[in-house]
Amino acid sequence: MRSLLVLAALLVACGMPESPPSLPPIEPPPLPQVFPSAAPAPTVEPGERSSLRRLSELIPMPRDVTPASGVFTLQPETEIYVDPTSDELLQLGRYLAERLAPATGFPLAVREGEGPPGSLLLTTAGADPALGEEGYELTITPWQVTLRAPRPAGIFYGIQTIRQLLPPAIERATAQPGAWELPAATIRDAPRFAWRGMMIDVARHFFGVEEIKRYVDLIAYYKLNRLHLHLSDDQGWRLMIESWPNLALHGGSTEVGGGPGGFYTQAEYAEIVAYAQSRYVTVVPEIDMPGHTNAALASYPELNCDGQAPPLYTGWTIGTSALCVELEVTYTFVDDVIRELAALTPGPYIHIGGDEVEALSDEQYSGFIERVQGIVRSHGKTMIGWEEIAKAELDPSTVVQHWQTDLAVRAAEQGAKLIMSPSSRAYLDMKYTPDAPVGLTWAGLIEVQHAYEWDPATQLDGVGEAQVLGVEAPLWAETAETREHLDYLAFPRLPGFAE
Repeated sequence: MRSLLVLAALLVACGMPESPPSLPPIEPPPLPQVFPSAAPAPTVEPGERSSLRRLSELIPMPRDVTPASGVFTLQPETEIYVDPTSDELLQLGRYLAERLAPATGFPLAVREGEGPPGSLLLTTAGADPALGEEGYELTITPWQVTLRAPRPAGIFYGIQTIRQLLPPAIERATAQPGAWELPAATIRDAPRFAWRGMMIDVARHFFGVEEIKRYVDLIAYYKLNRLHLHLSDDQGWRLMIESWPNLALHGGSTEVGGGPGGFYTQAEYAEIVAYAQSRYVTVVPEIDMPGHTNAALASYPELNCDGQAPPLYTGWTIGTSALCVELEVTYTFVDDVIRELAALTPGPYIHIGGDEVEALSDEQYSGFIERVQGIVRSHGKTMIGWEEIAKAELDPSTVVQHWQTDLAVRAAEQGAKLIMSPSSRAYLDMKYTPDAPVGLTWAGLIEVQHAYEWDPATQLDGVGEAQVLGVEAPLWAETAETREHLDYLAFPRLPGFAE
């Protein structure tokens, strides 16, 4: 129940109406407990039981949680201290204050120094290097909170743990009554996988800058660190490319069902990327090719083999469109798009899609993928593609995203790392139940428990954990027209996925 209260408070704080329209509630699965049922929990006083419950309900559950006696209580005079030599930690201290100040009503001043009793200390000094880039150690005593990590990313994730340990009302945007208590404990945590992501399809239905920034905050709260944006498809092109402006101006003018569509200017895309960076989330842009390209083909006739632009498309059928891979202008187009996208994207990855191409022969398809792989590499980026790209000869640095077939096994045999997104488990756009008001069913119904109980390292025969870069939950938007639809499909499955 507390997990649902936290989620509700978080969604409201991020701008969701407190009573979303006519979407039935979904029950979450039970989450791992701090104390396994076979082991006796320590004897505690009645007042400490709620603290132990909070420790057991962290999402994702940290690797090691050692409860202690007592609580640390935030007071009006509580201050946050950070290392004096780190501007990044200073920014993180301010971020923590901004998260906690509205609901508590406390000023929570941020200062540099070691931190006296009664303070919260964020520091990299003396951190255990074994915690890695994103790990942290959080020590809560009745007299101080110390968050220690080798790198600032670990401090950020420790801050999310602090937020989750406080009462759910901490996520409210206005002052709330109550005691702001953190249960005494020592928590050590580091992620299992380097890649922990969500994909949002903004091509089928367009979602603006503020909605994407809202989802950055939501996924960061659950310690996800990749936001994959599906920026183009048959139904829409969502990023201005200055060298090919009609992609956005014409190709971005509609969406599934015939709505007005939309696109991001390059400044807006840069705003999303910078906001995500401030939350330790890497934006991974996807321009789907050579299929799923009707919006591009409709915008520029010269990309079509017959030189004739098709009409804009607002339906759902897949597999019928493809770039003309025999024309040299196609590769000029791809190079221009990747060049501009690479310049706008500080992260190391560009996703080229590559899925569901029925209009090309295997030879045409493989030749295209291999040439595009070189183009992406020439612009200093690592290529990602859906598992179909394993039909081509892949560079060992290329990353392959598994979604349905054993083609990903072939990719792993070529030395590629895999992102695990099995459609029958990880696709957030699948319906929970047959009568769910939004979602699809082609990959099956995905109830919360089914989405929660799977292991990325055992999903494919012949693929072990060493070959898995991480996991990602895609949310395709054929039926997701509104913010409420996104939230209904994503939650509570996404927190379970983070686990």
